[in-house]
Amino acid sequence: MAHATTEHGPASAGALALHGLGVEGVNQCVHCGLCLASCPTFAELGTEMDSPRGRIFLIKSLAEGRIGLSDSSVEHLSLCLDCRACETACPSGVPYGRLIEAAKAEIERQRPGGLGRRAFRWANFGLLLGHPRLLALAAAGLRLYQASGLQWLARRSGLVRALPGTLPAWEALLPRLPAAADRAPLAASTPAEGERRGRVAVLTGCVQAVVFGAHNRATARVLAKNGWEVVAPPEQGCCGALNAHGGDHARALAMARRTIDVFERTGVDAVVVNTSGCGAHMKAYGALLADDPVYADRARRFAASVRDLSEFLAATPLRGPLAAVPMTVTYHDPCHVVHGQKIRTAPRALLAQVPGLRVVDLPESDWCCGSAGLYNLTQPDMATRLLRRKVRHVTSTGAEAVVTANPGCILQIQQGLREAGSDIRVLHLVEILDRGYGG
Repeated sequence: MAHATTEHGPASAGALALHGLGVEGVNQCVHCGLCLASCPTFAELGTEMDSPRGRIFLIKSLAEGRIGLSDSSVEHLSLCLDCRACETACPSGVPYGRLIEAAKAEIERQRPGGLGRRAFRWANFGLLLGHPRLLALAAAGLRLYQASGLQWLARRSGLVRALPGTLPAWEALLPRLPAAADRAPLAASTPAEGERRGRVAVLTGCVQAVVFGAHNRATARVLAKNGWEVVAPPEQGCCGALNAHGGDHARALAMARRTIDVFERTGVDAVVVNTSGCGAHMKAYGALLADDPVYADRARRFAASVRDLSEFLAATPLRGPLAAVPMTVTYHDPCHVVHGQKIRTAPRALLAQVPGLRVVDLPESDWCCGSAGLYNLTQPDMATRLLRRKVRHVTSTGAEAVVTANPGCILQIQQGLREAGSDIRVLHLVEILDRGYGG
């Protein structure tokens, strides 16, 4: 592995790489252990190889060819949430997120699994995420399954519990699909209201578009209220974040290139993203495509234009007037906002501007809820442990709702609260702002 080749040719002599992806960053780790207290899996299991420091040791050993991908090493690496809390804690600036993505890509290269697993990954990563129309068709089928009563019957009869492997956990996490009107694409253009500030584009996303289309519409309304013309290119698709997190590196690259192509044509001032995992991934396009002679410079420029919705809106005071939203809420930091993008104060600053809204602190607010992209589907046991920990903290606050900014977190925490018998709601940050504007 020490002399691996990249997609565009041989890696530099002596460079450490996995799946052709550079992992030289492992040498920045000084093994100080400051990351241990911030790692959810280490906190739950207490084993060194389930800590960032232990996984860095595994990645370095794999890249140097000193060990192979045994069942044990795959298990320890696969249990990583990629929450990147260790990056926040690290004094040496270890690029842990890139390292674990390279390791997971290498796992997929060497151990793709049986025919069933490969077919399932192809159907999801290749077909559904790669083709918005097919994803919309699948969403319509899921809506029929739910609205017709078939889901209720399958759960009530115990048929779901009889499904093999982790499929029962997957079915339990199926989002409630909205009606067709709420799954309709966001308007290609939304005019600015009042004095015009400029023109921005929004990522409508893949799963976000068919499950949380209401959040996209609320995002366009709030941006327009604040003087921004909003464009939503209809030809956009998945940004590739789920593929990258799942070790599907080739498709992640292809989706990144397509995303850059689409948004470059808009000529906007910024690309605004309301899903934390997508925003963090798109901001990393410069590193992802650094070895691509055609896209490297374009990727860096594009990444510099990407803004999380909260950081974009918090750059200036919200335009008023905002109506009162008389609620008590608490805020959960999505991992890829607080750790991936280093945004902590902006969401709270926006909530503080909403009249009538009372915000109470959430213990371990920046602790992963266990969603982590597809983690709650691939590692349901650990995801459940982390979810129960999160739910205990949420219910201790006395809040009427928990506010966050990532679809995976919303679905995960909703599921945990439902299982706990709690009526606390889970809202996207933009829903609160939209209510303030009368939405």
